[in-house]
Amino acid sequence: MVYIISDSIGETAELVAKAASSQFNGASVDVRRVPYVNDIDEIIEIVEEASVFNSVIAYTLVLPELKEALEREAAKYNIITVDIMTPMLDALTQVTGTAPKLEPGLVRKMDEEYFRKVEAIEFAVKYDDGKDPRGINRADLVIVGVSRTSKTPLCMYLAHKRIKVANVPLVPEVAPPEEVFKLPPHKLIGLTIRPQQLNEIRRERLKTLGLTSHADYASMERILRELDYAEEIMKKAGCSVIDVTSKAVEETASRVLEIYYRGERYGK
Repeated sequence: MVYIISDSIGETAELVAKAASSQFNGASVDVRRVPYVNDIDEIIEIVEEASVFNSVIAYTLVLPELKEALEREAAKYNIITVDIMTPMLDALTQVTGTAPKLEPGLVRKMDEEYFRKVEAIEFAVKYDDGKDPRGINRADLVIVGVSRTSKTPLCMYLAHKRIKVANVPLVPEVAPPEEVFKLPPHKLIGLTIRPQQLNEIRRERLKTLGLTSHADYASMERILRELDYAEEIMKKAGCSVIDVTSKAVEETASRVLEIYYRGERYGK
């Protein structure tokens, strides 16, 4: 019997134990994982239970007091212990010249943060440019604005901060989904831009598409009409408005997060 004792989920030690046991042909090795152990009394009980069997205890405990208690209790019953973490921690300490944090569950926390980021990125792609209005109610934040106000780059930047963001284009010919007007003000951000800069951006966009820069999309008349319409929608929705003229995405994102977190904190 191999007992796996961990202050986190214990997957690392279990994988090591199973890999080692696979090298013994025909040997029947049972593995029992005991995760989230953070109390000395619990360690005493587990070791006492393990003493009934012909056991080995493999562990990933980073707190010194827990390791010492385990080694002490195991010695009472002559149980062999295998410390999975300490040799690697000692080696890294020598190489880096810094001490480990000795905080349980950091790998799991890193994994969870990574998957939250991936989920937020997938969300931003799925609900980009108003593709599916259902995303509005599922989002942490919703960005609205006319075309070429950097809605998508902003959403992707925020997704890397693990914020789920949907964006909705504001076009005079298409009314925005009613869900937009039901959002709390801090969860809806409007983007605006000076007409001249938007004109330049759109003209360049048309050029990259191989189209004439004189198309209605880039005309100043069209741009002014769109911006006026967007302003009306944003006023009706009661959202904060950020002027993105000459702003980097990072600068806009910083302001968006400030509005969002302040609203989350004070419920408005």
